[in-house]
Amino acid sequence: MASEPIRDPVTDHLLTPQNAAFIIIDYQPVQVNSIASMDRQLLVNNIVGTAKAAVAYGLPLVHSTVNVRSGLNKPPIPQLRKVLADHPTYDRTTINAWEDTAFREAVQATGRRKLIMTALWTEACLTFPALDALKEGYEVYVVVDAVGGTSLAAHDAGLRRIEQAGGRMISVPQLFCELQRDWQRQDTVPAFMDLFIQTGGTAGIQFSYDRQ
Repeated sequence: MASEPIRDPVTDHLLTPQNAAFIIIDYQPVQVNSIASMDRQLLVNNIVGTAKAAVAYGLPLVHSTVNVRSGLNKPPIPQLRKVLADHPTYDRTTINAWEDTAFREAVQATGRRKLIMTALWTEACLTFPALDALKEGYEVYVVVDAVGGTSLAAHDAGLRRIEQAGGRMISVPQLFCELQRDWQRQDTVPAFMDLFIQTGGTAGIQFSYDRQ
């Protein structure tokens, strides 16, 4: 059985390494420690895996923090700093990253209209820039199991508000599979496998790979 010819990765309606950008906002110690919508260690594993996927597939990446320069907040958690060490960080004072000029210009500079968005908290630092991006005509894809809120209710309400405005919800495994798409794309298969191992989703994907 043969795969069909690769669709144009720029115009593909699905996410590809050539048509999407990765946005990551405020994975700092205070924010991580305040999450109550999911297990915090799972959250950390998932956001680190998602960031590694963005790097492995060469997505343009915009990383924002809040109040580091002012001294009111600490830098991102070390697990993320290690993954994103080669990427600049846009520090800001606004709760809504979209209201920060440098951040917004960095997103625009990627040239991508599909934005894979992650942030803490779901109800504020994710919802506000997602709504603004949607209003400006971007497609927003929220990685639901790599984001979190101060309560499950707050998290769910934030996701609903984004979805009602036209945002799309995706999961960590779905993102990995959507970017890879075909086992014949051998250059990224090792990273693809490692991502599932690191985020705990190995069994089914190993079975699929063994059958190739």
